[in-house]
Amino acid sequence: MASPVVLDAAPEHVAYALLGCFIIFFGLVSLFVKEKLFISEAFVSTAFGIIIGPYALGIFDPMSWKEYDVVTLEFTRIVIAVQVMAAGVSLPRSYILQEKRSMFMMIVPLMVCMWITSSSLIWALIPDLDFTEAMILAACVTPTDPVLSNSVVKGRFAEKYVPPRIRYLLSAESGINDGMGIPFLYLGLYLLREQTIGGAFTKWCYMIWAYQILLSVVIGGLVGAAARKLVKGAKNRNLIDKESFLVFSIALALAVSGCVSILASDDLLAVFIAGNVFAWDDWFSNEIAEAHIQEIIDMLLNLACFVYIGASIPFSRFHDLILELSVWRLIVLAIVVLIFRRMPFVIAMKPLIPALSTYREAAFAGWFGPIGVGAVYLSKIAAGMTDEAHMSENTPNIERLLRVRSVIFPVVMFLVFSSVLIHGITVPLLHLQYNECLFRHC
Repeated sequence: MASPVVLDAAPEHVAYALLGCFIIFFGLVSLFVKEKLFISEAFVSTAFGIIIGPYALGIFDPMSWKEYDVVTLEFTRIVIAVQVMAAGVSLPRSYILQEKRSMFMMIVPLMVCMWITSSSLIWALIPDLDFTEAMILAACVTPTDPVLSNSVVKGRFAEKYVPPRIRYLLSAESGINDGMGIPFLYLGLYLLREQTIGGAFTKWCYMIWAYQILLSVVIGGLVGAAARKLVKGAKNRNLIDKESFLVFSIALALAVSGCVSILASDDLLAVFIAGNVFAWDDWFSNEIAEAHIQEIIDMLLNLACFVYIGASIPFSRFHDLILELSVWRLIVLAIVVLIFRRMPFVIAMKPLIPALSTYREAAFAGWFGPIGVGAVYLSKIAAGMTDEAHMSENTPNIERLLRVRSVIFPVVMFLVFSSVLIHGITVPLLHLQYNECLFRHC
């Protein structure tokens, strides 16, 4: 008698099948969805993830995995690394130097204002958190997301309605500030984990600013310059084939991210710097302009990542009496964070940002600072730092660290979900309102 067929519905097999089917069927209507409805692929992917996730159909539940935190951290790391490399490579010749004043204002004072404002709002609305703990949560949602920013920096809507100088500004900002979110995150963590405030600040200066930020910039710059010379030499001597040439920037992103991660430095910042220095003279960008290989890899990773995020949204924890969280608090928090975290400051700083010519442009650039994959990534770094397994008996404020660990994921994920939803429908609404360029001098 023949043996019966035994199905092997392992979680990873289900994940491959669902993702592949989604990409196939979304691909069949993707032009209509993105170019006619102006709905981003992140919005559609997140919705699909929610549908197949544990709170709807229940056929894909990444949160049930034993190593969920580690998988999420590394998956988001890869997605962001590829995206920030794409942002660095896509910028015009010597862009960072040419727009150094605009970049400084968007990265340093603006991020500080975003962080302090988000900290204040989280501290006011989330119970049983002091300001230092709120600083940790706020650090996760301070950087803007390079994936969600694509809806206004790439595609037909961006090319038709948004001037290149604004697209480049938002692309460069979103590329660099995921890496620059690390100092904000670790300041709050060190203030809780170290015995004294002086010790926390000292460690923050040498471990974060010197070892992570400065070292990653040096490594990224050196690797990017070396990679540019190597690939130019190989191309001029006919040593590199077309396929290897086209995927060179993707491989560079993975190599830099992996090597700098081994050094426990800021890999995302290093990747962006490497990509920008690598394409500093526009030679590589011009060579691959018609290939679109970068866009293909980006799309596959972005679709997979936001399906994963959609399936990971912890809806049951949004109203949790033990965590002292409630839906109404989170809704109010999302509204005030999205409105006040960024836009008022960009408008106020407009005279100091040469890339923005009008207050209308400043309002647009201020609104499109979405919260996305970077927030999930930083929340998982914080989860690792607040894990009881990584604390000793001498670690101070253990209870407060565990409180941060318990609330950071639901709060951050609600803000990510809100940003995907609100920013996902903003572009179609703008398209309905305007039939020509949103700004002068497009």
